[in-house]
Amino acid sequence: MGDDSEWMKLPIDQKCEHKIWKARLNGYEEALKLFQKIEDEKSPEWGKYLGLIKKFVTDSNAVAQLKGLEAALAFIENAHVAGNEFGSKIITLKPVVKVLPKLFESREKAVRDEAKLLAVEIYRWIRDALRTPLQNINSVQLKELEEEWVKLPPAAPKQTRFLRSQQDLKAKFEQQQAAGGDEADGDDDDEVEAAPVDPYELLEAVEILSKLPKDFYEKIEAKKWQERKEVLEAVEALTKNPKLESGDYGDLARALKKVIGKDANVMLVAMAAKCLAGLATGLRKKFGTYAGHVVPTILEKFKEKKPQVVQALQEAIDAVFLTTTLQNISEDVLAVMDNKNPSIKQQASLFLARSFRHCTPSTLPKSVLKPFCAAFLKQVNDSAPEVRDAAFEALGTAMKVVGEKAVNPFLADVDKLKLDKIKECADKVELVGKKGGGGGGGGGGEKKAKPAAKAPPAVEAPAAGPPKKGKPASAPSAKSKKASDTKETVETELSPEVCEEKAAAVLPASCMQLLDSGNWKERLASMEEFQRAVEQMDKSEMPCQALVKMLAKKPGWKETNFQVMQMKLHIVGLIAQKGSFSKTSALVVLDGLVDKIGDVKCGSNAKEALTAIGEACSLPWTAEQVVSMAFTQKNPKNQAETLNWLANAMKEFGFAGINVKAFINNVKTALGATNPAVRTSAITLLGVMYLYMGAPLRMFFEDEKPALLSQIDAEFEKMQGQSPPAPIRGTKKAGAEEEGDAAAEEEEVDGGAGDIMDLLPRTDISDKITSDMVSKISDKNWKIRKEGLDEVAAVISEAKFIQANIGELPMALKGRLNDSNKLLVQQALNILQQIATAMGPSLKQHVKNLGIPVITVLGDSKSNVRAAALSTLNAWVEQTGMKEWLEGEDLSEELKKENPFLRQEILGWLAEKLPTLRTVPADLMLCVPHLYGCLEDRSGDVRKKAQDALPTFMMHLGYEKMSKATSKLKPASKDQVVGMLEKARAVMPAKPEAPAKAAASKPPASSTPAAKPASGLCTFPLTTGVVGKKPPVKAGAKDEEDKSGPIFILVPNGKEQRIKEEKALKILKWNFITPRDEYVEQLKTQMSTCLPKWLQDELFHFDFQRHVKAIGAMIEHMEAECEAVIGCLDLILKWFTLRFFDTNTSVLMKALEFLKLLFTMLSRKNYQLNDYEASSFIPYLILKVGESKDVVRKDVRAILTMLCKVYAASKVFPFLMEGTKSKNSKQRCECLEELGCLIENFGMNVCQPTPAKALKEIALHIGDRDTTVRNAALNTVVAAYNACGDQVFKLIGNVRPSNLNHKNAAEVTSSSIFNSQARAQNAHLEQSAPSIPKEFQLDLEVFENNHTCASDIPDLVQHKLDEVLEPVMIPERKMRSVSPHFDDIHNSSASTINFVISQVASGDINTSIQALAQIDEVLRQADKAEAMSGHIDQFLIATFMQLRLIYNTHMADDRLDKKDIFKLYSCIIGNMLSLFSMESLAREASMGVLKDLMHGLITLMLDTRVEDIEDGQQLIRSVNLLVVRVLEKSDQTNILSALLVLLQDSLISTAGSPMFSELVMKCLWRMIRFLPQTINSINLDRILLDVHNFMKVFPKEKLKQLKSDVPHRTLKTLLHTLCRLTGAKILDHMSMIENRNESELEAHLRRVVKHSANLSGLKSDKSTEKGALRSDDKVIKAKVSDILSEIFKKIGSKENTKEGLTELYEYKQKYSDADLEPFLRNNSQFFQSYVDRGLRMIESEREGKGRIQTSTVIPQHSTDSYLPSSSTVPISSNGEDLNAAAYYERLKILRQRRGLENSTEDRPPLSSLRPSVASSTDMLHSKLSQLKESREHFQQEQSHSHSPTRSSSPASNLDDLKKRLERIKSNRQ
Repeated sequence: MGDDSEWMKLPIDQKCEHKIWKARLNGYEEALKLFQKIEDEKSPEWGKYLGLIKKFVTDSNAVAQLKGLEAALAFIENAHVAGNEFGSKIITLKPVVKVLPKLFESREKAVRDEAKLLAVEIYRWIRDALRTPLQNINSVQLKELEEEWVKLPPAAPKQTRFLRSQQDLKAKFEQQQAAGGDEADGDDDDEVEAAPVDPYELLEAVEILSKLPKDFYEKIEAKKWQERKEVLEAVEALTKNPKLESGDYGDLARALKKVIGKDANVMLVAMAAKCLAGLATGLRKKFGTYAGHVVPTILEKFKEKKPQVVQALQEAIDAVFLTTTLQNISEDVLAVMDNKNPSIKQQASLFLARSFRHCTPSTLPKSVLKPFCAAFLKQVNDSAPEVRDAAFEALGTAMKVVGEKAVNPFLADVDKLKLDKIKECADKVELVGKKGGGGGGGGGGEKKAKPAAKAPPAVEAPAAGPPKKGKPASAPSAKSKKASDTKETVETELSPEVCEEKAAAVLPASCMQLLDSGNWKERLASMEEFQRAVEQMDKSEMPCQALVKMLAKKPGWKETNFQVMQMKLHIVGLIAQKGSFSKTSALVVLDGLVDKIGDVKCGSNAKEALTAIGEACSLPWTAEQVVSMAFTQKNPKNQAETLNWLANAMKEFGFAGINVKAFINNVKTALGATNPAVRTSAITLLGVMYLYMGAPLRMFFEDEKPALLSQIDAEFEKMQGQSPPAPIRGTKKAGAEEEGDAAAEEEEVDGGAGDIMDLLPRTDISDKITSDMVSKISDKNWKIRKEGLDEVAAVISEAKFIQANIGELPMALKGRLNDSNKLLVQQALNILQQIATAMGPSLKQHVKNLGIPVITVLGDSKSNVRAAALSTLNAWVEQTGMKEWLEGEDLSEELKKENPFLRQEILGWLAEKLPTLRTVPADLMLCVPHLYGCLEDRSGDVRKKAQDALPTFMMHLGYEKMSKATSKLKPASKDQVVGMLEKARAVMPAKPEAPAKAAASKPPASSTPAAKPASGLCTFPLTTGVVGKKPPVKAGAKDEEDKSGPIFILVPNGKEQRIKEEKALKILKWNFITPRDEYVEQLKTQMSTCLPKWLQDELFHFDFQRHVKAIGAMIEHMEAECEAVIGCLDLILKWFTLRFFDTNTSVLMKALEFLKLLFTMLSRKNYQLNDYEASSFIPYLILKVGESKDVVRKDVRAILTMLCKVYAASKVFPFLMEGTKSKNSKQRCECLEELGCLIENFGMNVCQPTPAKALKEIALHIGDRDTTVRNAALNTVVAAYNACGDQVFKLIGNVRPSNLNHKNAAEVTSSSIFNSQARAQNAHLEQSAPSIPKEFQLDLEVFENNHTCASDIPDLVQHKLDEVLEPVMIPERKMRSVSPHFDDIHNSSASTINFVISQVASGDINTSIQALAQIDEVLRQADKAEAMSGHIDQFLIATFMQLRLIYNTHMADDRLDKKDIFKLYSCIIGNMLSLFSMESLAREASMGVLKDLMHGLITLMLDTRVEDIEDGQQLIRSVNLLVVRVLEKSDQTNILSALLVLLQDSLISTAGSPMFSELVMKCLWRMIRFLPQTINSINLDRILLDVHNFMKVFPKEKLKQLKSDVPHRTLKTLLHTLCRLTGAKILDHMSMIENRNESELEAHLRRVVKHSANLSGLKSDKSTEKGALRSDDKVIKAKVSDILSEIFKKIGSKENTKEGLTELYEYKQKYSDADLEPFLRNNSQFFQSYVDRGLRMIESEREGKGRIQTSTVIPQHSTDSYLPSSSTVPISSNGEDLNAAAYYERLKILRQRRGLENSTEDRPPLSSLRPSVASSTDMLHSKLSQLKESREHFQQEQSHSHSPTRSSSPASNLDDLKKRLERIKSNRQ
């Protein structure tokens, strides 16, 4: 029972899986009860058992299986997830159809029969969609199926079983069955009729790109047509697959397009067209990217007349059309509509006719249809009958689709005969899907009358778009014939006689007689009668033309009496207002009115008359006429007043329909007028136009003079932020139209901003985008690609505004968006931004092929590239709107990619854009599954962005739809997502409201481009649903009312109270990594008492533009309300910390602007921040100091500087110290720089908690991986050194080498000191101020990329080194002659050498060559070369800097002669070869410098550009030789260490060439090969430390994952060789490794040592210790014996005894454990003593010499004046010429032998005396000492330049030595 009791406690689902059958039986019983209880078929409880049901029915125990079957049945009957779903709507048929063909191939007849029955049943539901998937089955089976399918009833089947969620359908079905079934069939159609299944959806996609012939792209260009045909046939076969896998088909599409466009063989053209058709059909919407690329070529090729070619082209273009939209290809089609070739025009029209059949009224809006209709109307008058017929067919199809009403306005000028023909064509048209049009023609065949009647309003709702714009006054309306009549009165011109007759009929006779009287009073009386008659006339009776011609009768407009003239002008206005005034009538009077508009007395009447005419004939037409007339006159007064009238008229009438192009030239003329009044009027008019047009208006005037342009800008500035006034004239008709024809609005929905942009003159740049330019952009060499991009940018810049046709540029630019060179990616993005601005709204057609790839770039790992992509994306959306981006699968495909960067950027972008849209395409739903996936993404940033985007998706798709979409999720995921949906529902923003219907009364949005924030009009007056139904006018007024008064409210003791609450933990402490919602809510609550509600709403709005506006308001009020600002300063600072986490740069820049003003104000008020305010702000400000954008970092630095005025610098210091711990290297660098500034400005007391602790932490950064951080850390230490001098060494103390990162800091300090010396030298030469520069800052990139840097360096001084190096005479010694003291010469020439070396790195080639020549002169002379000692690192740094400069700058500069570069390379390599031929100098090179030198040399060897230079191969061979020399002559420890670090770096870097790593490893293998000879001179502790660090970064497993196994083998061989040569002793050389467990090194070494010991077979301890090396050695014992026998023979002979002893000594040095005992034992004791004594003498001699030489390797920084600092003493072959340093060395040996100094008996070999790894402290000490000495030296030179004596003369050195020798002698005695 014990067992039973255990499983009885388990949950049901666990019992069902239990190993005991009784437990399972019990589980099945309980599950059965549970399944019968659960009422909700979608309960998450079902999900637990979904995977177990199979086990229920396959249980191994029969009793349990029976119960399991019962439970399974209950599950199937009740659970939704069980697949108890019926009908093709419910059951997903795709997976079933996929396996059907395989079932037909089964060997079992029963399976085949069942498959046949299943196929028949599926056919019943989806009909012909099943044919394609089964087309390849056995022909007999297919025939049988066809026979069965024919027998099926034609009626659609109906669902007979229903889900629980379909109970209403079930009830209806049962009612129909009860009523007799068939009766209800007809009524049921509208509800149950399912959309036909698309066969495409049932097919599996086929991947064809990899199956293309390998030589396809070569053969498609072949000269033989047969070869081209062969590959095209292969492609055609592949494209016949009905469904293709998505991929990059750009190259294939281009190749096929080229064949269609350029191939002379028409058969191949037809084949290529078929291939394109196949691609388009197989890819569907995914081919849309390439549609714009191929359509123009196909259209142009319609000039071919062969039927088979034309048919193939038709099929291709029709297939392509289905992958894109008409709008996207409209520009291309319109371009060929007026082609000279009639075939092209005919086929273009026929293509449009076929395309229209696929359209609906919503997909064929007026904005698209209008230009097509204009083109068709030209073609209906074409001379070619086939062109006319095609145009009629196209017009008829358009009429059928959108209805007669929508098309009629475009056919106003078509005669009745043609109109009848168009209608006839419309009646014949059969639309796709057999549905009637959206109203009008051809709608009679509809089933239901009601929907047909409501058809026109149905057109009203556009698919998507910005708020509707106001309609132009001239826009045609199809409301009724009457409406169109009132729109414009057409009137023929009447003869004078007819006019007089008509006028006489309506005017009194006396009036007619006195019109031309000579007496002005009679003329005045006549006018009065005229006016009365007109006032009493009815509109229908008024002969307007006759009346105005009577007014124009002599004296007409030459009337001299102003009273008569005023009356005459007034009457003109009356006639225009009251009568049916036509343009014919207007032309009679306009000239006279313009002539009088500048008259002081009559001008106002003339303007009133013009306004009346404007109302009658439309302002656009009137304005065009009036302005052109005014500027044909010479009267400046008339011109000025005309412009003033027009400016006012625009405000009264609105801007709709104004033809800017028509009078823009006249405005330019006015701007250039000599009369200032004309210029002023023109500028005023531009100001009014700016209200409507916004920023694009300025583009017309960019060529004006700067002074004039500044006046225009000032006028625009006045208008900034103003809304255009509501039109008060010309709105009646527009209103009538709007009520009548809602469909006409669509034109404006799509137009708007675009209309204004269309006014700009655009250039066609397609001919400038040459194939050469496109091929450059795709070149393999990145520099040529960059050159191509530069050319494109130049073309676009020059054109300013461009047409949509940009040739092959889209595909080329798309390729650069995934360029491996990130700089080119950014350049391509910049060009795309340029294109967006230049192309304007026409950009829409490029969204799919160029816009979507920009979204892909958002997945880049580099933040600056992502920021550039986002900026480009927003620039595009500004021009195109969002609709195109959301249509289709492209966006969902991008979101599907599991790239965290891509996902978070897309979601953030959508969260920003979706709330501003009123409607979205249905395709947005495709993104929802991926959005749910993002909610559970591994990346926290992605999850957060997905949660932010959730409410914005919901506002468009609705909660129900989104909730339903969760059904496909796993149960656990579903519960989580549903919870999030509930939360999102609560915060879902309201949709932006549509503009009010009463647009006539308030149309600021009606005539302004909503998509143009630059215009200053698009204020987007939405409060996201807060003000629901109130009209915008009132809301606006209320806002203005609320915004008056102060915005900062002073709450007494409010801040103190908040501080108390935070200390008492009543509220959250302001401390977070990223701000969570609770922090934002808390701040919102706290700010509610300090700020007005409107400002708070702006501050916490989701739209960043509101934040910008709010900050602007705060800036305005800050000075006036400074007390209140200080009162709520803590809250203001907290709010700004939230903005630091925003991604929008404009908000961030505005925030920083405010903060700068704020801290300036606080400083002026002498306010000091308290700790509470500082701690909640400064840490977040410091985060932004690491921002990637320079402009942001600059502002943050400025704020940090200001901060120290309002908060103690010593308190700011700890915040900055904390900032240095960031992972962001820019932040670490900036914080260190700021710390240095604080120390410079405030001294050492600023360091917290103590200077010692602070400096120790700062010093750790000297070993940072990042160069800028290292330099900044060194600068800060230098600042401390300048502040407190040598005390800095005590403060820093000892910093362990392990605290340095992977880079050896020697490299840093050496380069830094080089820089400091160069700067000091320049400072000395220029005699600059004694201010201390930041020594440790060598910005190599700036240095390399700045071509002008050579000008900053003074001309090279030609020093006469011969004079400097001439021997100095010293008193002769008694024993031997002494050569000049080289150390002195070194000191005296140090500054000269420093300066010459600094010139080696010059940006000027000649300067560098001269410097190298001088150094070469020194190096080539053995007696002078030692002067270079101590300068080797410095010289090598300058050299590899020059190598880097040549590689990055000179080689890329086409202006430079490559011979000069070759000469420079030759000088560098020559110098290096000289240097590395002298071992003493070569061994001075430090590890870090050798690493950089090897990096430079290997990079040079791999530079392919060098091969292009003449004798380039010879140069490469020289470099090869140099590398070998460096490997041989350098300090072996340093070079081996350098190669290991270089290999590690090259393997970490993914950007480098794999060849680089290979060459580094070749160098390592060479070093390994010579290890037996060099092992004794290598510091094994250091090498093992480097190997340990390498294995930490690359453990064994990670090494094996690399593409090549060579790195692993290299490391393994190195360790094995070291073990073989040293045996078990190798384990004693791990002293420098602190934590051995961090890598596998120790374990590996122990394994190798153990293995070697086992192999050796030597069992004694002695042999294990001493013989390990020899046992593994390749030298055979017999061979060893022979060698030693030969040596001892030489020792025994008189002639060769010395040579033998020397060889024996060298043999012992080489094989330290060699056993000489067997050879000595057989000889006499005298011989043994002789050998022993001889070996000791050789050792003694070599010791003395060795010490002198090693002084070059061991840098000595002794303060004793007699010690040589770092020079080498040359010794002649006979050992005669020794200097003071040599005597000093011998003295040391004597002292050691007499016990006066440390004994050398236990001394390690000389090679190991070399310091292993310099600690950061050592380096700082040494380099700062050098810095100090360098400064003192210059001071001495300046003060004692004429002094005849020197402190360190050879004589004084010798005197000191004499005295010391005397003391030693006396001590001995």
